[in-house]
Amino acid sequence: MNRSILKLAIPNIISNVTIPLLGLVDMILMGHLSSPIYIGAIALGGTIFSVLYSFFSFLRAGTTGFTAQAYGAKDTSEESYSLYRSMTIAVLAFLLILCIQKPIAKLSLNLLDGSDDLKNLAITYFFVRIWAAPANMLLYCFNGWFIGMQNTKIPMAIAIIINVLNIAFSIFFVLVMKQDVVGVALGTVIAQYCGLLTAFIFIFTKYKKHLIRIDVHILLNINKLKRFFKVNTDLMIRSILLVFTIAFFTNQSAKLGDNILSVNMILLQFFYIFSYFTDGFAYAGEALVGKFIGARDSENLRSVVMHLFKWGALISVPFAILYALFPTTFVKMISDNPVIISEIRPYYIYMVLIPIITFAAFLWDGIYIGATASKAIRNTMIISSVMIFLPMWHFLTPLWNNHGLWIAFLGFMIARGVSMTFFAKKNILQLPNNQ
Repeated sequence: MNRSILKLAIPNIISNVTIPLLGLVDMILMGHLSSPIYIGAIALGGTIFSVLYSFFSFLRAGTTGFTAQAYGAKDTSEESYSLYRSMTIAVLAFLLILCIQKPIAKLSLNLLDGSDDLKNLAITYFFVRIWAAPANMLLYCFNGWFIGMQNTKIPMAIAIIINVLNIAFSIFFVLVMKQDVVGVALGTVIAQYCGLLTAFIFIFTKYKKHLIRIDVHILLNINKLKRFFKVNTDLMIRSILLVFTIAFFTNQSAKLGDNILSVNMILLQFFYIFSYFTDGFAYAGEALVGKFIGARDSENLRSVVMHLFKWGALISVPFAILYALFPTTFVKMISDNPVIISEIRPYYIYMVLIPIITFAAFLWDGIYIGATASKAIRNTMIISSVMIFLPMWHFLTPLWNNHGLWIAFLGFMIARGVSMTFFAKKNILQLPNNQ
């Protein structure tokens, strides 16, 4: 079981690590410009896309769960149609986004806090990066499908290509062409289409037999569509609430001032680094849990859950130790601004707590997605965001300002891990049917 987990997890870890590396490079490029406002601008601009894409991130998660279960059941036709259904929704989604980009930008300006200069830079970033939406949506589908097919090496290759090119283009546009936030956005757009081209190449070379002729009656099978939309609607709600919490955290940071916003966005990079590393095991959980449920193999289902949590505990401790021993060193890699370095010191404790507190939630996410236990994952997110995070923020931030905001965020992550553990026996370990 450990070999099966590592075979899937290691490529995911390698590809996932390149994602926060890209974020770090963007932060470094902006952090070494003349003002902290540039860090805040790409943070707010990135928040718009996080919220926007949260409506459609089910395209990856849902595709993984459905495909993995079809793989476990040895249903090759359904493997293909899992991809076709997701791609159909993706095309409709990105056409809608491109058509309403101006209203999205206007609404974002009204909702986001920050100085006028910061908001103007963020919207400039938005109008460039929005043209990556078609590639982004389709890559959700492809990556979810590859993982469901128990192949994480292809998503690894795609992610490495995207993020290496993104870093290279961003450095070129910012340092050579002097494009600041526009350069970072352009780098993202070009790299995303390079990644999409790579995904198509893999489909046509490695999975040509799955490119079966589409039967509209099968594609639009009412029972399949009902389950598809039921599961994905729940996953959409879950993703929206997750991104809402992070976006709310970002917006409340902006209300505390541009410097605090920059401080919190730098600290969140260390949250993302650990989350993407742990998500390597979560994605392995999606693939294996889905496969064992599709094969009706309860013994291996329980085994993979147990082994995943052993790995999660094992990797969280070294991260916490590194964050505790070298906080300033890590921060200076992102920004050498003396104001930022001075203001961030009181918040080092949250860097240390992040790995210990969050790993359970990340792993359960993958397990629930593989089981397509969508109702349960939706309900646990409602509990954690609406019933835990918001009340904690309401009562603690007036007392402790930014410390209160961070305590509320960590409380949210604890609630996710605890609530999913509570619901696991009924929704995961009893070999669930369609959720």
